[in-house]
Amino acid sequence: MSKTAWVFPGQGSQELGMGMDLLELSEAKEKFAQAEEILGWSVSEICQNDEEKLARTLYTQPCLYVVETILADIIGKTEKPDLLAGHSLGEYIALYVAGVFEWSAGLRLVKRRAELMENAAGGKMAALMGFDREQLNQVLSETKDAVLANDNSAAQVVISGTPEAVESVMEKVKAKRKVLLKVSGAFHSPMMAEASAEFEDVLATVEFQRANVPVLSNVEPTPAVEADILKQRLIQQMTGSVRWWEIAASLPEQKIGRVVEIGPGKVLTGLIKRTCSGLNLENVRSAAETILVRS
Repeated sequence: MSKTAWVFPGQGSQELGMGMDLLELSEAKEKFAQAEEILGWSVSEICQNDEEKLARTLYTQPCLYVVETILADIIGKTEKPDLLAGHSLGEYIALYVAGVFEWSAGLRLVKRRAELMENAAGGKMAALMGFDREQLNQVLSETKDAVLANDNSAAQVVISGTPEAVESVMEKVKAKRKVLLKVSGAFHSPMMAEASAEFEDVLATVEFQRANVPVLSNVEPTPAVEADILKQRLIQQMTGSVRWWEIAASLPEQKIGRVVEIGPGKVLTGLIKRTCSGLNLENVRSAAETILVRS
């Protein structure tokens, strides 16, 4: 019998209006109210009315955490996943769903992570689509201060580093499309070391529990449930590469036949489709779609 994986998108998948239909549900209203107490600002107000703020790391990450965890909780009333994974920020939602930490602790972690990443200025990130993998690897090996930040699929990656290094890689690597990302810093690179060290101190204050569902981490895409392993992998995440291509490729090996992407957009199911054929891919972006999955 095939198994089900739930996957959670990260920054870049946000969209104005996300999660607004959830406000009709009493349990969701409570979570939005709790979030406002923890964050000091309204998730629903920003998701509904402020596209500029929603695009800023400081606000994007907590908003995604709140919306995606609420959607997961609704689906979780009637079904349980066999495997969990999330892209960058999405890993926090996966860990919450796995019971590794309680909801408010997770939101506080995400809040501090977003603050540190927002303030880590001075770097650049760029997406490359339709490139020669061998050439890219060669150029990166020869370019100081540029790394592979997100290995999303065979044909899509994100590089990260100093502005000069990123621009140099973009000039040297032939690609069908090259896009500079609107981010404040060089996320998932050694340039995040100072922020990562500070965040490690924050993580040390949160007790992790053994996961009740195996989680594939960004920096090590093998299933794990042990609390200390999951925390160590999360510590490495801010400076380490997001190995999504490997996560997607491992799904058939884990006997996964169905993948449900929970959150706005269809980014992860799109990437998985390009890597694995024959999987049943579903998307849950709203309260209405939770009903379709549960039925």
